[in-house]
Amino acid sequence: MPEFHFHHPIEIRYGDLDPQGHVNNAKYLTYIEQARIHYLIHLGLFSEGQSFMDVGIILADAHITFKSSIEFGQRVRVGVRTARLGNKSLTMEYRIEDTVTGAPLATGDTVLVAYDYRTSETIVIPEEWREKITVFENLTGY
Repeated sequence: MPEFHFHHPIEIRYGDLDPQGHVNNAKYLTYIEQARIHYLIHLGLFSEGQSFMDVGIILADAHITFKSSIEFGQRVRVGVRTARLGNKSLTMEYRIEDTVTGAPLATGDTVLVAYDYRTSETIVIPEEWREKITVFENLTGY
């Protein structure tokens, strides 16, 4: 199992529930998105109040494997890590887990592409991003 150096707590809101009383599957993507933004903030690659035009990444692909339902009031956190740095894209992995028991609730991964929103073109991953991610994740070969 991959090691996660960053976790973000998620508050399960009543509005996240479906008619069966557990978290709607679509909310899992929202949870990993929220955790991903806080991962970028933690690494100093994004700051609160910064324009999303400056983030420089766009979601290209997303996968989620559901392990167990999430209930209202359950304490949950999302582990986030960068697993691969390419030239213009990076792969991030996620683990949604019960904070109390550590039980996995879902796993997932996304491919993000470095992107210039002003020119609507892909770009090479900025060197600052590459350096900060490589050091934080202890990646080799980049």
